[in-house]
Amino acid sequence: MEYKNENKQVSNQKYDCLLFDLDDTIYPLTSGLSKEVTKNIQEYMLQKLCIEEAKVPELCVSLYKFYGTTLAGLRAIGYQFDCDDFHSYVHGRLPYMMLKPDPVLRNLLLSLPIRKVIFTNADKTHAARVLSRLGLEDCFERIISFETLNSTDKGTVLVDQDASESERPTELFDIDDYCSRPNADLELPRTPVVCKPFEEAFEQVFKIANINPRKTIFFDDSIRNLETGKRLGLHTVWVGTSHRAEGVDYALESIHNIKEALPELWEVAGENSESISYSGKVFLPSFQKNYHCLCNRYFCHHF
Repeated sequence: MEYKNENKQVSNQKYDCLLFDLDDTIYPLTSGLSKEVTKNIQEYMLQKLCIEEAKVPELCVSLYKFYGTTLAGLRAIGYQFDCDDFHSYVHGRLPYMMLKPDPVLRNLLLSLPIRKVIFTNADKTHAARVLSRLGLEDCFERIISFETLNSTDKGTVLVDQDASESERPTELFDIDDYCSRPNADLELPRTPVVCKPFEEAFEQVFKIANINPRKTIFFDDSIRNLETGKRLGLHTVWVGTSHRAEGVDYALESIHNIKEALPELWEVAGENSESISYSGKVFLPSFQKNYHCLCNRYFCHHF
């Protein structure tokens, strides 16, 4: 795939694009918004899909583990529902006032003379509301959301156009049985949803936004998303921890630490990197640290 860079100002620089996840990356997990998302997802499964209450929490974990988002997993195992309705239920009742304006991050982003793109599994309305609450709505060139990668018609369910009729589930797949018999001759059904952490989603983003992965830095709080990005040539930054893992070039306790970890990004503008400093911890790739599995981040807050 060929990549054309229209930003002549930075065309000869090492990086010409910054690709950002949204939730728990642009704002911290400690905001508490992700817990509200999880609660709403589980209520949707209980109220709209009539899933047994006792099974809902464990099912959420399993679907996220295998499919990247609960929505993608529900559609894969055979539940039929309108994706717009799902997003409306899950995000429409969120207490966005939990997010506060972030003038420090705003100044950092606006001072960077490099393309900046949001890549989220969430819907476009949620992304817009989050960025508005943070005061960052004009800091990004574009937002690539669920709707960007998935074709849906209002009032209908999303259908995998590449799957044959025989591949489309006619009844619910028993994922509990799959988990309890890992060595059995069972295959997970595919999902019609295009989302992180799967390579197809990244490839579509590269094409849509004209991104050269080898000249792009990818920021995310999910290690699985970062591992995929690394395989595809992206430079990777794990946000929310100072511990490094395989597939991670940098690790930042907070997105606010970006200037400490990557001062070269500001050299394009000829700025003095000492003008802003932060107290959070930063991992620099010249130092090797052990990988710590942040299980509470891994399962509980993605949808």
